[in-house]
Amino acid sequence: MVAQIEATTLDLDRRVFHAVEGLVQIVTAPHRNFFTNVMAQALRAAGQGTSVLVVQFLKGGINMGHQHPIHLCQHLDWFRCNLPRCIGDAQLDDSEQEALSDLWNHTQSAVLEGNYSLVVLDELSLAIHLGLIPEADVLNLLQQRPRHIDMILTGPNMPPAIVNEADQVTELRRSPRL
Repeated sequence: MVAQIEATTLDLDRRVFHAVEGLVQIVTAPHRNFFTNVMAQALRAAGQGTSVLVVQFLKGGINMGHQHPIHLCQHLDWFRCNLPRCIGDAQLDDSEQEALSDLWNHTQSAVLEGNYSLVVLDELSLAIHLGLIPEADVLNLLQQRPRHIDMILTGPNMPPAIVNEADQVTELRRSPRL
C-alpha cells in the first residue's frame, strides 16, 4: 500500500514560530569552591556553538573589565572586574566601585541586547549581600531579559526574592567523609 501526501503551499508570512523559553537557574552552596561545575556547563554549551557570557563580579585581574574579555571556544566571552585584586568585602574605594558599576552596567546591557543564549553571573549573591549590586536591579534584569536566554546565578545564600524567580535551584553540599 502506498500513501500519497498532497503538498500544500505554505504562507511563510503567517507561520508562527515558538521560541524555547530560557530558564533561570541558581547554583548555590555554603562554600565558594563550586564554580567548576558551572564553568564546565558553560564550556560545553560554547563548544557546541551556543553564545555564552560569563561574568565574575568579585574576581579581578590586570587588564580585565568589560573592555578586555577573555574569549574561549569562539562562543564564550568571559568578563571579570577591572580590579587588581579580588573583592572580599564591601570596602571599595571610588575607582573600585566605579569598575564594579561599569561591569554591572555592561552586563545588564549585554543581557538585554539578547546576543547570548547562556549567561552565567558568578558570585552574584555575594555581590548583593555586600551591597555592591542592588537586589532590585537583579530582579529587574531577570524579569526584563529576552525570554530565550538561560541564566545561571551562583553564590551562597541567594536572596529569597531571586530564588522565587528561578526555574531551578541546585544546592551543592559536601557529603561527610566515610
